[in-house]
Amino acid sequence: MKATKILLVEDDLNLGQLLKEYLELKGLEVVLKRDGKAGLEAVNSDVFDACVFDVMMPIMDGFTLAEEIRKSETYIPIIFLTAKNMHEDTIKGLEIGADDYVTKPFSMEELLLRIKAVIRRTLGSERIKNEFVLGKFIFEYDSQTLKDGNEVTKLTSKESELLRMLCLHKNQTMERSKALRAIWNDDNYFNSRSMDVYITKLRKFLKSDKRIQILNVHGTGFKLVEF
Repeated sequence: MKATKILLVEDDLNLGQLLKEYLELKGLEVVLKRDGKAGLEAVNSDVFDACVFDVMMPIMDGFTLAEEIRKSETYIPIIFLTAKNMHEDTIKGLEIGADDYVTKPFSMEELLLRIKAVIRRTLGSERIKNEFVLGKFIFEYDSQTLKDGNEVTKLTSKESELLRMLCLHKNQTMERSKALRAIWNDDNYFNSRSMDVYITKLRKFLKSDKRIQILNVHGTGFKLVEF
């Protein structure tokens, strides 16, 4: 079973390393970054199940980092680590779209429980997003079917995973490397070529409705658009 992958962005070297080691002991995979800019680069190049951000950080603070991520990553849970009695931080974080916050000082066990809780809630909301309307088509992720009236196309697991990821990023660029890491677990050359084959197949399935297109975004990835 694939380990839950967490992005931890904390500029306090000692606290960041302690949290990373504790969460890894509890079975999570943790990527630790020291500032918001490095955190944003990590989100843009990898796939995470949840993010934990300190608010006060150099180069790019936690709020700005979350705002940038929310432009494209609607579903990923974000937890803020806020200073004690900073009520304004809490309110601002929730307005930006944070899923939870932990006030310093905190126990590592509390943070772990909150991470697990927001992931459970997010998974629950994403399960609702298992049926998508694409022009004249209805895509049902759970049954791996693409329906056009009474005509039903059965999709493979990879086709379903890829189409769902495109749907969740509808009218936005789905980065090639992120899709490969999420679905194939590796963004190597051979998997990349394999994904191109699946994109071609999905285009074939959708071609009877000209309003739905999967566009190439040169050097970046693909974009599912509905005209």
